[in-house]
Amino acid sequence: MKDEKDDFQDREAVKLERLELALKASHEGIWDWWTDRRQIYYSRRILEFLECGKKQAPHLFLPPHDCIHPEDRHAFESTLAQALQDDGPETMVVDARVLTGGGDWRWLRICGTVVRSRSGKAYRIAGSMTDISRRKAAEAQVEDERFLLRQLLDHIPVHVYFKDLESRFVMVNKGMTEWMGLTDSSGLTGKHDRDFFDEEHWKPAEEDEHRIIASGQPITGQIERETWHVGNETWVMTSKFPWRDRHGKIKGTFGVSSDVTKLVTAQREATHLAAQLQQKNQTYEEELHLAREIQHAFTGKGFPSVSNGRQRVDCVSRYIPITGLAGDFFEVIQVRDDCAGFLICDVMGHGVRSALIVAMLRGLLEKQRSQAAEPGIFLQGLNDGLTAILERAGTTMFATTFYGLIDLSAATFSYACGGHPGPVIDGPGGIRQLATERREKGPGLGLIRGSTFPASTIPLASIKRMILFTDGILEVENPQGEPFSEDRLMEIIGRNSNQSVDHVLDAILARVLTFSGTRHFDDDVCLLGVEILGV
Repeated sequence: MKDEKDDFQDREAVKLERLELALKASHEGIWDWWTDRRQIYYSRRILEFLECGKKQAPHLFLPPHDCIHPEDRHAFESTLAQALQDDGPETMVVDARVLTGGGDWRWLRICGTVVRSRSGKAYRIAGSMTDISRRKAAEAQVEDERFLLRQLLDHIPVHVYFKDLESRFVMVNKGMTEWMGLTDSSGLTGKHDRDFFDEEHWKPAEEDEHRIIASGQPITGQIERETWHVGNETWVMTSKFPWRDRHGKIKGTFGVSSDVTKLVTAQREATHLAAQLQQKNQTYEEELHLAREIQHAFTGKGFPSVSNGRQRVDCVSRYIPITGLAGDFFEVIQVRDDCAGFLICDVMGHGVRSALIVAMLRGLLEKQRSQAAEPGIFLQGLNDGLTAILERAGTTMFATTFYGLIDLSAATFSYACGGHPGPVIDGPGGIRQLATERREKGPGLGLIRGSTFPASTIPLASIKRMILFTDGILEVENPQGEPFSEDRLMEIIGRNSNQSVDHVLDAILARVLTFSGTRHFDDDVCLLGVEILGV
């Protein structure tokens, strides 16, 4: 009998040892509490959890439950109260942080089986405790990461959404929720684009998503026009991608879109405005073309015949505007059969403004024809007329000018200057420039009302030919920044003294372009050549 008893005890000891090893491997310990006693049994594994010995181990199930973390205490007490209630549940399960002997909080999962009397009263609860601290830490980390991701999704200024294989919304961010006119993202769950948009939008959108699911290829940077059941149309730039699970299987699609309604609207308005501007520009170009034709008609018309039977005056010109409309011009005015005036002007600036001043001066010139025999008075009349117009317009413009009068019968050349470089004359006395002294020049036209313009007279016999020019010639610079200047101009005229005036003008232009090194002019160029010949 003794041997049988010993065998039984050995078998029970083995069973207990196996149970302890199994619980240790699963991080569990055993507890046992008779509810009418203040003592509780904790296995060695639980004592390790609590980091204390049997005598110091707290009774977790007796009030005031100070060893349970304050945040978990209510759930713990509620679960325990239900277990102790008559005819209550047969089991209890609660997760709580428990204060250890080392002063730390450790997460334990507390499970128990309630043993009840026939009347349903709980008189014993026994179960296990499992250390779940690592799992809780991992869950907390996952929850933090999920919260951060959600914060990011809800605050980025784009619409983010996930759809299932049937193009129904599964998850959306805050931006997408508000875009769809809702306050809670759950209102979109299970909905389809057709619930919000007309077929004109939802149909092609659904086809795109089915194509992505079938091919696994994304669609990026696509502009979509959204036509709502209620409201105006909107425009979004959308990129859609296949939504895959962690095994790579496609679960649906997800997309990112941003509102580009203002951009598209602005682009449409810009396109419409561009079309209007193009039409206006075409009209403007037609008007400019007409203005250019009129302006060129004045410069290209023939020169009047000036002769006294013994001598005659021949004229040639070169006119090169750098834009369609120029501020340089010349005019040959026939005073009598044997007398003519020669006017050259350079209006400040280029383009339309300068061309308008040219037109004004031409009109004033016609008004002043009766004074054309008196150079100083002639320029004074032009100046007063232009100054009055500019004062009324409230603008500042001016024109430099030179006016000379050849009188074959009187054998004189009279002239007056308004801030313009004087012409270069070629004659018996050699090559020289007129109006080089300050006392010979008045101000530019249009600056000061009432200005006077000194007149000078020289014998006509001192002139063989004369070259009038604007500063588009003189201001040309070489690559070193050096201007062409009057000296080089006079040198060319002198070198070609035996050539025709026509040849002289071409030689001037060729030399200036070579000097510049750019083969083009930066300012309007106007040349007028006058030659006195015998009949």
